[in-house]
Amino acid sequence: MRNVNNYLMLKPQYALSYNATKGIPNWVSWQLNRSWLGTSDRQNDFRPDRSLPPGYGRIAPSDYTGSGYDRGHQCPSADRTRSIQDNSATFLMTNMIPQAPDLNRGPWEKLESYSRTLASEGKELYIVAGVAGTQGTIGGRVSVPASSWKVIVVLDRPGLGLAGINKNTRVIAVLMPNQAGIKQSSWRRFRVSVDQIEKETGYELLSSLPEDVQAVIEGQSDRSR
Repeated sequence: MRNVNNYLMLKPQYALSYNATKGIPNWVSWQLNRSWLGTSDRQNDFRPDRSLPPGYGRIAPSDYTGSGYDRGHQCPSADRTRSIQDNSATFLMTNMIPQAPDLNRGPWEKLESYSRTLASEGKELYIVAGVAGTQGTIGGRVSVPASSWKVIVVLDRPGLGLAGINKNTRVIAVLMPNQAGIKQSSWRRFRVSVDQIEKETGYELLSSLPEDVQAVIEGQSDRSR
């Protein structure tokens, strides 16, 4: 039986949990390494996701018009430039949340760029981004989250997988308010522990890891420069 508020969608470019009642994803998860980065242009073809089942209230780009909020990518366009098809997939509305421009174009974008720098240096990243809380709606049916969060597991090179994660593995977790006034802020200002994000969301993240590894890497905040 389908859960309209936790509908799993697996795409070649990313995976997500869609909340049909709120009209946004609960979370989106993807992998990033050098192989995903290429020369394809930004497609800007925002559109409803036709792969949603009937009755799931497909959100249109126009639902954001005049709202004061950006159509904020969860899996970024610039993380999927290997092909036109890959880039176009990031413009499905199931990959969007209403983000305050100062968040979307400020520390959120800065962390996206930093992640691509790590990938370009040969790292492999496993990323999940999502929402917490609510602060009204736009378009009459799209929930505006109170904050955006992201967890990034950084591996030294592609192909290591779960076996390559240990107590010394770098994990970046951030929790950013969805509000004005933070455009000039560094993404590092918003670093928290994975445990804090779990407390905010009720999710059990990194649950495939051994419990002793989880306890260490979920309990501390990233301090790398």
